[in-house]
Amino acid sequence: MTPPPSWKVLQHDAIEEFTDNLWRVEGELPTVALRRHMLVVKNDDGRLLIHNGIALDEEGMARLEEWGTPTWLVVPSAFHRMDARRYKDRYPDLVVICPRGARKKVEKVVPVDLTYDEIEGTDTFSLTHLRGLGEVEGVLEVRSKDGVTLIFNDALFNQPHLPGLFGAVYKMLGQTGRPKVTGVTRLFLVKDKSEYAAHLHELSELADLVRIMPGHIAPIVDDARGVLAGVADELAE
Repeated sequence: MTPPPSWKVLQHDAIEEFTDNLWRVEGELPTVALRRHMLVVKNDDGRLLIHNGIALDEEGMARLEEWGTPTWLVVPSAFHRMDARRYKDRYPDLVVICPRGARKKVEKVVPVDLTYDEIEGTDTFSLTHLRGLGEVEGVLEVRSKDGVTLIFNDALFNQPHLPGLFGAVYKMLGQTGRPKVTGVTRLFLVKDKSEYAAHLHELSELADLVRIMPGHIAPIVDDARGVLAGVADELAE
């Protein structure tokens, strides 16, 4: 497929195949040292859900299109919409989905078809608003052969320490080092700390939870349930 004129590719890594139906791609952001990632979920019928889309090079997009049919595009917050318009330009039939509380800002760059409370999930995935956040972010639950993956956005961080001045400032702000709901997230996203902590506890009790994908950025693959419960406990303090 010929890319649209708006298609702009930044540095990104190769596609990681996490499970039979979950792929991940990590890439750079244009102005900060933070990195972002895209998760792609393959439904049982071959349709693809793209979470936090990243414009890939043509080799990467060809692999994606060979794997399945891009059908849904999840814009997970008002601050993660950079390539949303590009995906809609490339795939005009994409169903664009975002959190209810982010819709107005997301629609400044791309029309929204459905919000998290309106999308009907499948046997493979479901989208839910996270309680306590004013419906500005949510969680994507993906069911694979080996268990459940929870995909978050900025409401959950697991950002390793970063080099340089930016990294030093980010560390000083408590944004890096381990899985957490960061101070910045608490200040700007969390409306009801108790409700959010309770929701995280409920998610940690999923018996088949095997991995967590935070918004930034390191996947949590060891003791996912215990890690999430610990994050919830810390938030509730």
